[in-house]
Amino acid sequence: MSTAPRQHWAEMGENTFVLGIWLLYWVHRLLGRWPFRLCLYPVVLLHWAAKPALRASSMQYLARLEQATGALGRPPVWQDSVRHVMLFAETMLDKLLAVSGRYQFAQVRSVGSEVLYQAALAGQGGVIVTAHMGCLELCRVLAERKRGLKLNVLVHTRHAVRFNKLLKRLNPNNELTLLEVTEISPATAVLLAEKVAAGEYVAIAGDRIPVFASQTVTTDFLGHPAPFPVGPYVLASLLKCPLYLLGCIHENEGYTLHFERLAEQVQLPRGRREAAMADYAGRYATALTALVRRSPFDWFNFFPFWDQTHAKP
Repeated sequence: MSTAPRQHWAEMGENTFVLGIWLLYWVHRLLGRWPFRLCLYPVVLLHWAAKPALRASSMQYLARLEQATGALGRPPVWQDSVRHVMLFAETMLDKLLAVSGRYQFAQVRSVGSEVLYQAALAGQGGVIVTAHMGCLELCRVLAERKRGLKLNVLVHTRHAVRFNKLLKRLNPNNELTLLEVTEISPATAVLLAEKVAAGEYVAIAGDRIPVFASQTVTTDFLGHPAPFPVGPYVLASLLKCPLYLLGCIHENEGYTLHFERLAEQVQLPRGRREAAMADYAGRYATALTALVRRSPFDWFNFFPFWDQTHAKP
């Protein structure tokens, strides 16, 4: 299998715009899920056929997932890659339905969230390391069912402002806030510290390296060394707060939100700081592997993950 060209994920471009999101939303509202799928499938197939880097990256991930876990039960074929992209497209619709309150929340299951609830009720904030998997916007279900849980999601996209306005337009009471952050500056760190001190939670992706050159650590993921950002662990160490994992996967005709406490407090001692960060990243990678083994097509990083660079967009 040919290796996808080395490229930073931020160079791949942003293909999801507010207009497209609105179209997805209204097609579903007017026609329903199955007509939506019939309309979507040829679009996804054409997009898949026109994007060799996307195909190569998807197949690389699926092949390594099968080699490491046996999740598929056989070597992946091209139809699996199309299914991978198709699930991503459907998940984008579910993101909007979740925020607008139109998703069937009875189909959402939460595992391990009680520890987070109890900490939130006690006024203790924390850092949540997430991944580009499933429909994380369903976390607003938690905020509605358990008042007092406030989530701030750090995103690396220039469209966050417009998308955040769209979320607020669909649901003014939405407890999910997107914070556009290209890099964590001192001012950003102060803002995040204030939110955690107020008992809020800061969610940051742990499966994409920073947009601008910054420290990473290498740890095993699906049997191959991969670069992981240290931002979540440095942030939790600076804020002296617990570190949690949040993953979202498709299960039982709906979604499962999986919470797991990775550390009561992240400690990065002098002399073994890099080793400690690699250890936390390894815990994260192990937990991520367990989730994608359960739901193989739910990991949405369509770029050469194991060959990322620090190129600037």
